[in-house]
Amino acid sequence: MQANYDNSACFYDRLSGLVFGKAIINAQTFLLGHIPAHSNILVIGGGTGWILEEIARVHPHALSITYVEISANMMELSRKRSYGANQVNFVNTAIEELKLNTEFDVVITPFLLDNYTEEHLPATFNHIHQMLKPSGIWLYTDFQLTGKWWQQAMLKSMLSFFKLLCGVESWHLPDAKGQFAKFHYETLAVKTFYKDFIISKVYQKSA
Repeated sequence: MQANYDNSACFYDRLSGLVFGKAIINAQTFLLGHIPAHSNILVIGGGTGWILEEIARVHPHALSITYVEISANMMELSRKRSYGANQVNFVNTAIEELKLNTEFDVVITPFLLDNYTEEHLPATFNHIHQMLKPSGIWLYTDFQLTGKWWQQAMLKSMLSFFKLLCGVESWHLPDAKGQFAKFHYETLAVKTFYKDFIISKVYQKSA
């Protein structure tokens, strides 16, 4: 089950900025130019919703966006955002509970998969995978460990904080890269941020 960030909604973006500066924002906006026009998009765990405004800067109209967020407080903030002439359907639920007949052209998961344990990630990943069209685009941003001592210390501190406050279940980063490999995703673009601690990738599902 995805963690619920209700308790951090009022300060989440400010805290992120204090710790990471613009890196969190830059890592996600790097991906948005890969969204095709007229796309049907699934955003999972969009937090306070600022990403909707950034998407609208790239595509001010003609997108259909399903915005899934488990936190009611985060959802309330997201609804107040300006998203241009794009159609946005706000869904306040965990992604595991979302059942739609729609297949999406694009899936966006900003710092989502690190909330899961190695045990629970595969089922959630497969559920999202099934909602993405063949040859669809998965825009992935998350933390990674590259062997630098401070990364492990920082990750442990963050997970401990959000485990206590928001119910994050994981103590370690699960193998998201392995899941993408298992389902034969192709990497179209990649860029790292914050001294390689944050990674953004454009994945394409196999046809």
